[in-house]
Parts: sequence; structure tokens; C-alpha cells
Amino acid sequence: MNGTVTFTQMSDGTGEDYALLSVYEAEELSRFPDRVLDWLRSMDDHTGYQITRLGHSLQAATRAHRAGESEEMVVAVLLHDVGDVLSPANHSEVAAAMLRPYVSEDTYWIIKHHGLFQEKYYAHHYGRDPDARDIHRDHPLYQRTVAFCEDYDQVSFDPDYPTESLEFFEPMVRRLLAAPRTPVT
Repeated sequence: MNGTVTFTQMSDGTGEDYALLSVYEAEELSRFPDRVLDWLRSMDDHTGYQITRLGHSLQAATRAHRAGESEEMVVAVLLHDVGDVLSPANHSEVAAAMLRPYVSEDTYWIIKHHGLFQEKYYAHHYGRDPDARDIHRDHPLYQRTVAFCEDYDQVSFDPDYPTESLEFFEPMVRRLLAAPRTPVT
């Protein structure tokens, strides 16, 4: 692809400039599923667990798929920790922000808050409150997020669990990330 905008400040851009940028943006969006799949593949290194972070993500998604979750939720479970690639300190928020244009508000909320909810299982070992998630106790998705952690996240570190491959989930990832539901801003 060729072409460069004429402006050096966005406020000086013309309709033609922004039409050109739309072509570039469409190309970027079409390559987004590939980038996400590459991020998952990059999580296939040892980080102290009995399985890799990729193995954890695949195992969690396998559990969600076998439980009959929607394809949206299965992919969200697969990608729930992909934020670790970009920002381990707030991985839940990063993963949720990445998914937000492609998923429902409910799925977005669950992924955004799963890190806090997951602390139920280990925060006490670090001198933190394992019940910190209870600040959301009255939220309509509280129980659903508890179940997300209980059924898919915290149980998915088992090296003997029969887990589906990334290739199994790839078509689902591509379908979900094919086009944003909400405008990209």
C-alpha cells in the first residue's frame, strides 16, 4: 500500500487524507487476529507454573467450550490473560480493553475484573485481602465473575488435563475478531 497524508497536525487533515487513513486502518484491523494469535503463542514459555501461560489459556478455554459457553465467552476465556504480554501489572484491564469492541458489555466486565476476583485464591499469601472482590458484591455480574474464576481460571493449571490446541480455537478467534461491534475510537 502506498500513500501518505498531507498534514503534520490532525486538525489540518483533508477528507482525502482521512479516506487514505481508513484504508490503512482497515488493513490493520484485518491483521488484528493474527497479532492476537501471535501474542498467545508468545505465552508458551515457563513462568513457574506446571504449564505455560499459553497452556493455561488453552485449558481454561477448553473448559469453557466443554461447558457449553458461547463462542464469544470461549474466546474471551482464551484471551483473558493475553494482557500479560503487554502489561502484567494490569493484565485484566488490558485484555478487557482489547476485547471491548468485539464482545458484549457483560463479557467485557467479567474479563476486566477477573484479576481482582482471582485473588480470592492467593491474596492472603501476599498479605492482601482475598475478599477485595466483594466491593462488587452488588453488581449483577458478581456471581458470573466468581464462576468464571472458579470454573475456568483457577482450575486450569493441570498438566494432565486433556486440552484442545490453539488450532482448535483459531477459527473462533478469527470469527470474533473479524470486525468490531462498536466503532474503533
